[in-house]
Amino acid sequence: MATKIRKNDKVVVLSGKEKGKQGIVVNVLNKNKVIVKGINLVSKHQKSIPSRNLKGGVIKKESPISISNISILNLKTGKSEKIGFRFEKGKKIRFLKPSKESLK
Repeated sequence: MATKIRKNDKVVVLSGKEKGKQGIVVNVLNKNKVIVKGINLVSKHQKSIPSRNLKGGVIKKESPISISNISILNLKTGKSEKIGFRFEKGKKIRFLKPSKESLK
């Protein structure tokens, strides 16, 4: 089954401490977890690794967020909308349900 949220989608957070914030999906980990740029930042204590040129210390890193807590953002209206699937010219495509607008 195709996933409703994909990489490079503009999304808005629906619940949690980051509610209302917008970001771009960087990575889809599995069917129910995604990483959104600039959302759900955590502090991680990292050891330096000289062979990889990694500095040690406390770094800020995006943590996965549940796919149920985000929704795709309609760029024209600025509101979050649900996603559906339909067939056009023999291909399965995503569309925004209220506006019936196709997504790339």
